[in-house]
This record gives sequence, structure tokens and C-alpha cells, in this order.
Amino acid sequence: MDKTRQKNLPAEERRNVTVEAVIDLAASTNPGDITTAAIAKHMKLTQGALFRHFPNKEAIWQAVMKWVAERLMARIDKAAEGVESPLEAMQAMFMAHIAFVSQHPGAPRMLFGELQGAKVTPAKRLAHALLKQYAERLNTLLETAKLRNELSAELDSQAAVTLFIGTIQGLIMQSLISGDMEQMVRDAPRVFAIYRRGIAASG
Repeated sequence: MDKTRQKNLPAEERRNVTVEAVIDLAASTNPGDITTAAIAKHMKLTQGALFRHFPNKEAIWQAVMKWVAERLMARIDKAAEGVESPLEAMQAMFMAHIAFVSQHPGAPRMLFGELQGAKVTPAKRLAHALLKQYAERLNTLLETAKLRNELSAELDSQAAVTLFIGTIQGLIMQSLISGDMEQMVRDAPRVFAIYRRGIAASG
């Protein structure tokens, strides 16, 4: 985006552009090392211009977590919408989550960075809220699958939720380590198939 257009952006759009710039930077930079100076430089702005829309760096990080949470949940909800089978809906969510991360590799790095931090910040609380909301969605689908006899009534739903989220995190970490974000897109269908067989055989 050119500098002239950035100067004329409405406040809300400027905030969104800033958030996207942080996520873009996080794809190749340790989130803990991202400074407001680096953000401003990436956006071809002064730090003063940046702080006209955010009071401090913590507010930027909070906005980033809100952006990630809203867009990720919207993506997985849309993927599962209208899917009759709970297990098929879970598969759609799994693939949508992987697709979202492949398009925004900085998003999980920001999320992991906040969750690993010792300090409790507004951004960290948003990250925890995202995981809680996600887990509740999955638990509802698993319990519905039990009622429909798609899964055994004896299945430990909480463990199945943990494994679902952990499996996605594992795929993401492997792709981040290898530097090939398309790796998880290629691996996701086979990995989910193993997960699905595992929960179907449990109980």
C-alpha cells in the first residue's frame, strides 16, 4: 500500500492495516522482537503516526489477538456450517484451520508467543478465550456425535478435544520449523484420518 493512500485511511482501516502488518512481520520475525519502530518501518510510517491509533504496543498486540480470534473462528464456523455429520463438521474445521494458518503464518506465532509469556496481558486473555471457545465448539460436536451413535458414548470428549487442537498445533510447529507452510496442508487430510479412526475406536 502506498504512503499517500495510508495517510487517507479511516481510523478503523488504519488499525486493521497495522494488525495485518504485525502478523506479516511475525511470519518471519520472533514476535517478541517486533518493535513499534519495526512496525512503523514496515508500514512506511512514523511511530507517531502509529500511536495516533494505538496508545501503546500492548494495545496493538491486543488488537492482533482479537483479529486472529475473530477471523479464525469465523473461518471454522463457516466451514462447519450446514454440515450434517458432527464428524464431517470437525474435519471441515480442521482443514479450514490449517488453510487459515497457511495463509497467515504469523498468526500462530503471535498466539504461541502470547500463551508462552509469563505476564498476563489483555492479548493473552484473548488467546485463552479463543482456545476456550474453540474447545466448546468441538465438545458440542463430539457430544452430538455420541447422541447420533457416530461415536461411542464412552469416548472421553475432553481428551478428544485436547488431541484435536494438539494435532493442529503439531502440524503448525512442524511447518514452522521446516519453513514450508504448505507441508501441513499436504499432511492434514492423512493426519485427520488417523485422528478420526482413533476417536472412533475409543470407548
